[in-house]
Amino acid sequence: MTVRFGNHRLAFYVFTFLLSATVLGISANFAKLFLPNILHDFTIFSLVVPSLTIFLFLLSIQWAQPRTEVVQYLVLGILWLTMGAWSTDIIGHVQCDSLSGQMSTKNGEISQQSYCRQMKVVQAFSWAIFCFFVIAMIILVSLASRAQQFGRYEIWEEPIRELPWFGEMPGYYNTHAGGMHSGMPVGMPQYPMSAGGYPAGYNGFQGMPIQTPGHSIVIQPGMNGQPPTVTQVPMSA
Repeated sequence: MTVRFGNHRLAFYVFTFLLSATVLGISANFAKLFLPNILHDFTIFSLVVPSLTIFLFLLSIQWAQPRTEVVQYLVLGILWLTMGAWSTDIIGHVQCDSLSGQMSTKNGEISQQSYCRQMKVVQAFSWAIFCFFVIAMIILVSLASRAQQFGRYEIWEEPIRELPWFGEMPGYYNTHAGGMHSGMPVGMPQYPMSAGGYPAGYNGFQGMPIQTPGHSIVIQPGMNGQPPTVTQVPMSA
């Protein structure tokens, strides 16, 4: 697991979660004041978007794949873009300090300045969350593409915590790319490539090991990142 990516992802989740919770709280206040007859379309939509964001974040914070995460960012980004555009259409470029008087609610009245300021918060946070999702999606696609270049061709289907941060190798803990050679961790013996495309140097052989007549080749995976062990054992009669 790459810790730096996990930490950055967690920070993004927490920050977006807090902004979404703030929007949800303001929208809940609007629902108490206006539903079901006043501003019902926007109020309902403003309840759904942050609620869905929080729900999906709670589902995916421990388990996700890059392919599911990028779809999540895309869908939520579109919803927050709609939220920001809709709130801008409602409140426009109104200066809240210039407002005076009251506006009707289902049970009475509310100050126009108070309503305007709350709408400004919804508007600003919606655009901010949309921008965060765009940035997060660009970073996610970039990291997955880099991991594929290092040989993790199935990285889109693997756990998202296997993604490397910039300068790291996929799946290795705090390993800087500058200390890597041929996509293998530091400290692992390096073998030149033979003409046939196989690593040379196992047990003194160049290229693939040559099987001795009457023997079987046994390849055992290495421990703790070490290269595999190739041995030959006599075949039983």
